[in-house]
Amino acid sequence: MLEVMSSGNPFQDPIRFERRVPECTVVIFGANGDLTKRKLLPALYRLAYEQRLSPGFAVVGISRTQMTDDRFRENMRESVAKYLEDAPFDEEVWTGFATGLFYMAGDVNDPASYQGLATRLRDIEETRHTGGNVLFYLSTQPSQYAAAARGIGGAGIAKGNGWRRLVVEKPFGHDLESARSLSAALHEVFDERDVYRIDHYLGKETVQNILAFRFGNGIFEPLWNRRYITHVQITAAESIGVEGRGSYYQEAGSLRDMIQNHLLQVMATIAMEPSATFHPGSVRDERSKLLRSIHVMKPDEVALNTVAGQYGPARVGATSLPGFREEPGVDPASRTDTYAAATFFVDNWRWAGVPFYIRTGKRLPKRVSEIAIQFNAPPHDMFDANGGGARPNLLIVRIQPEEGISLKFLSKQPGSGMKLRPVSMDFNYGSSFGGRSPSAYETLLLDAIAGDATLYTRQDMVEASWAAVEPIAAVWSERQFDFPNYPCGGWGPNAADEMLARRGHVWRTP
Repeated sequence: MLEVMSSGNPFQDPIRFERRVPECTVVIFGANGDLTKRKLLPALYRLAYEQRLSPGFAVVGISRTQMTDDRFRENMRESVAKYLEDAPFDEEVWTGFATGLFYMAGDVNDPASYQGLATRLRDIEETRHTGGNVLFYLSTQPSQYAAAARGIGGAGIAKGNGWRRLVVEKPFGHDLESARSLSAALHEVFDERDVYRIDHYLGKETVQNILAFRFGNGIFEPLWNRRYITHVQITAAESIGVEGRGSYYQEAGSLRDMIQNHLLQVMATIAMEPSATFHPGSVRDERSKLLRSIHVMKPDEVALNTVAGQYGPARVGATSLPGFREEPGVDPASRTDTYAAATFFVDNWRWAGVPFYIRTGKRLPKRVSEIAIQFNAPPHDMFDANGGGARPNLLIVRIQPEEGISLKFLSKQPGSGMKLRPVSMDFNYGSSFGGRSPSAYETLLLDAIAGDATLYTRQDMVEASWAAVEPIAAVWSERQFDFPNYPCGGWGPNAADEMLARRGHVWRTP
């Protein structure tokens, strides 16, 4: 048996070296914020634990708070230990990982901060042999994205010995015009190929598996069209409220916060045409084509095909829950949507006439994200006289919390007679593959460092999504909604049920 002697450095395992990404430095603007503490550093640590990072990997955190490298390391150690999901915290791995963590105080609006960053990057390149590769991650307020990009460009660190890439968190603008303005500002410094707009939904294993499920199997794709599918439902429900983010959410709302980015990207992945190759450019081309094919609603269509909601107070069990207008930081007369539902159509040959129902909301009965694809019922129900009753087949892709795929169909009940009952054929990630699935941020950070943009959103995709959503937002901004219109713990406004009932459909209860 071959034995491999450990040097004590978790990055030095020769058996796994081929799995590592190139050496680089990740510069995180907003390193003292929640996203860094809860998601980014735990994801990077987990990649170190899995020995996916290079020996010279480094992180430079930047925020306005004054602190030393050691203080930053200790703060991040506490955060990683607290927020690490489904993985042990290993002191030896942390020790090796922490040697690559650095910090500097800086302001995104201060040119001197970027000159200091340039000096720090040169030092790290020499000591940790990163090859000049740098991934800039903007984890700041969206209003600071353009200033940060220009500061990077002004200091001459957007180019260097190695590659330079920019990761931008959503929201990518608050409407079509601002999205275009943001892209123009980023393109002053970075080429589009080096801009990575991150959407953590696309990093989820089940969303990625949609591509494998559709295009890696021969039995489903022939049915994936208007001839066999009657409608598609995409649900992203949260049981929590705004959780202290009332002031932010009041400006965003469900339509902008979830449908414009996450859920339209999921829709595009479900409905896109097959790409010729599994290459980032080819896959993103097809997602972009689908988004640009979404029918843009006219004002009179918005009233029939969309529903806005806002949760009100309710008593759930022994707990009294406040309505959105009672949440801290929220205007008592707020008209912000905490629930949004919309019926979208795709103007192409594959999907013409097939409704895509999308809904999302806060304070719904449970936390669940799923895609439900309903197929046409059999053209003739030959079992009805015998108490059978034909029902349409249903394919359910579960995104969270339990990742998997279910196919619902009818089967004969045991015993005499031909009585049918619905049954499920289930695939579950955990039981099928064992172990844990990587978090979305693990996947997406690894891809950005490797230069794989398949799961990232391109400028034309952002603009197409805003083009589909903006007419809805414009009509809603002029309407006087009778809010609140659903209680905490309910499945949303009654109008959302009526929207589907007009076409003879009902929402599935997850």
